Parts: sequence; structure tokens; C-alpha cells
Amino acid sequence: MNQVLATDVAKALLSIKAVFLRPAEPFTWASGIKSPIYCDNRLTLSVPAVRKIIENGIASVIKEQYPDCEVVMGTSTAGIPHAAIVSEILDLPMGYVRGGNKEHGRGNRIEGADPNGKKVVVVEDLISTGGSAIEVVNALREAGANVLGIVSIFTYEMKKGIERLAQAEVNNTSLSCFSVLSKVALEQGYITDKEYRMVSAFQANPQDPEWINVQ
Repeated sequence: MNQVLATDVAKALLSIKAVFLRPAEPFTWASGIKSPIYCDNRLTLSVPAVRKIIENGIASVIKEQYPDCEVVMGTSTAGIPHAAIVSEILDLPMGYVRGGNKEHGRGNRIEGADPNGKKVVVVEDLISTGGSAIEVVNALREAGANVLGIVSIFTYEMKKGIERLAQAEVNNTSLSCFSVLSKVALEQGYITDKEYRMVSAFQANPQDPEWINVQ
């Protein structure tokens, strides 16, 4: 991870509340976990200056790490607009992977560019447990693609996600991450010292609700 880019992206995400921290009033995830962090990277599309940082960042990672990339594929639905903009920057074919096969017409799961026999990079907005990203990679592999890796906007750096991606032999590079964002949030006054300790405790073990009681 490029630390300068990670910091710039963290600042941008915080500035528009695409990602923000609220340890005193935690959010409840679908799993039931109480979380101090909320992420909605779709908001990056609404602010041109932030959008430019994100898309140029993704494009630069692909050029540096995957210069042989032949097709950019977005995840449905949040990764689609980012993949479209990045593919325009890189002048590459683009497509996307549905959550499941289309229920009418040709019944496609993969739309746009044909990935068969091509070197593909997947664009994703958020990596948490890694499950949905791995499903997309598996669908592309089944369609004959050589998936070089994933480039995502942000990662929670969850141990489960890191382990699952490793087991599936999927490489992910995120523009920014939980640990960088929380440090930037502290430095810029979005959270207090105590809240930073709370957030850090959550990141270390999201399953342990005692992070809420950290002093």
C-alpha cells in the first residue's frame, strides 16, 4: 500500500463522510457486531475532486502492479462505476459481474467485456470479510479469466477477510485502510484520543464487544 496515497484517500473519505467513525454511537452490522466505523464509498461519486483521487489512484495501482491487465471488471453494484471510469482512464475494455445470473434474456452473470482467456483486474469498493469479492473472482475464473488481483478503495483489514483472500489465492490492494484512516481521523480531530483507543481495540478484535468500554 502506498502510504501517501492511503493518507490522501483517507482524508478524502473522511471529508465527505464516505467513511466515518462514531465509536460513542456504534453501528450494528448485519452479523450483529457493534461497529464504530461506517463505510459508503458510493458517496465518492458525488464529489468530483474526491472521485478524481479515487479513480486516478485505482488506475495508478493497476498500471504499477498489473501492467498486463487486459480487462477491468467491476463488482455489482458498487464497483461498477469505478471500473467504468478507471477503464476509460486506462483505455481498456470493461465489464461487471452480477450477484447472480440474470433471470431473463441470455441469463448472463458477467456483462460487458468477455473475460475468457484475458488478464483481468477486479475493481471493488470495500473489502470486509472478502466473501463477495471472492465470489466475483471465482465467477471470472470459471468463465476462463486469469484474475490478476483486486484493487479496492478501502479495507477494514479484518483478519477473516485477509485469511479468506489468501486461501482463495486472491491478491487485494486497497487504496486506504482502517488503521491509516483512524490515525488520520485522530490527527485531524474527527475523533479523540479515547475514541482512537476504542477504534483500535475494535480493529484488533471486532468480535469482542469490550472495545466499547476502553478508556
